[in-house]
Amino acid sequence: MVASGLLALALAGCGQGQQPAAERPPPAVTVAKPVKRNIVDYDEYVGRFAAVDSVEVRARVSGYLDQVHFQDGQMVKQGDLLFTVDKRPFQTSLDQAQANLAQAKANLAFAEADLARGQQLLRDRTITEQVFDQRTQARRVAEASVQAQTAAVRQAMLDLEFTDLKAPVAGRIGDRRVSPGNLVTGGTTGNTTLLAMIVSLDPIRFEFTFDEAAYLRYERISQTGKDVTGREGSVVVALRLIDEPDFMHSGRMDFVDNVIDRNSGTIRGRAVFSNPTGVLTPGMFGRIRVPGSPVYQALLVPDVAIASEQARKYVLVVNDQNVAVPKYVVLGDANDGLRVIKDGIGPDDRVVVNGIARIRPGQKVTPQEEPAPDQARTDAKNG
Repeated sequence: MVASGLLALALAGCGQGQQPAAERPPPAVTVAKPVKRNIVDYDEYVGRFAAVDSVEVRARVSGYLDQVHFQDGQMVKQGDLLFTVDKRPFQTSLDQAQANLAQAKANLAFAEADLARGQQLLRDRTITEQVFDQRTQARRVAEASVQAQTAAVRQAMLDLEFTDLKAPVAGRIGDRRVSPGNLVTGGTTGNTTLLAMIVSLDPIRFEFTFDEAAYLRYERISQTGKDVTGREGSVVVALRLIDEPDFMHSGRMDFVDNVIDRNSGTIRGRAVFSNPTGVLTPGMFGRIRVPGSPVYQALLVPDVAIASEQARKYVLVVNDQNVAVPKYVVLGDANDGLRVIKDGIGPDDRVVVNGIARIRPGQKVTPQEEPAPDQARTDAKNG
């Protein structure tokens, strides 16, 4: 009896082990429709800053440098006194020119009075016409002498004025190249003495190059009436420095060159930025972001919803049967935490945005609807 009872219990245990296990429910995932947003594609280029004005300060007159009126590297305003050349020789030349002018004016006054007397004597037949012509010629010579001496005075005054070298533009001046007491060579020839360099800082230009394909794309878009090249200074661009995480500086395109470089196949573009603090310095590197397309409506999804299959990218879309179906997509730029999808999905697709690591393509899932990020932000504000 005991043996038969144990056998019955054993058979009952074997029967329970052969019962089918309970089927697991489909995994839960979060789905959301793509976000619709008006965006612009951007292109990024590396370039350098360049001064709007870069001026070499050179003497216009030769002489000994008398004084320097600035500290190396300081900011100067237009018209600030920078250098002084010894004035004494030029003051002497001006005094001599003024004396010569006074003498020429005295000679002219005498010649005019002599000619006036000659007119009366000629009517009275006291002098001959030849003598009268000589007096007329003497007055003309005196008039020419006055004009020449007047020009000499103006030149002497200019030379004296040129002994004060003033800043032609506002900006930062470099170090002095000549110390007081040295002879400087002035004039308009190529061997004049360089005294200092001034570069303007506010505003400042940023120059960069882009290839022929990008240039053609910009021109095609511009022909439709949507300017992205910025030849008229209407396109806003952004810039970041090498130590900045984002494009923090805003400026405008103001120039695109008229020729493509034959050697590099690129064309030069230029933007202008305000620089009130003077941090942006000519020669400094930066990265500029320029509009690469007109405004268009795009579909965006979170980056976490994008998976990779070798070189291709895809998202999982839940169909009407709640099956996760892969759709291969073409990615665009990142935009406020989302990724632009240029091709591959539609506006009504339910994209898996959370839980993609727990499922595989073709698997049945339990979708949980989530509002689009833009709608979630709106609801949070209203709530």
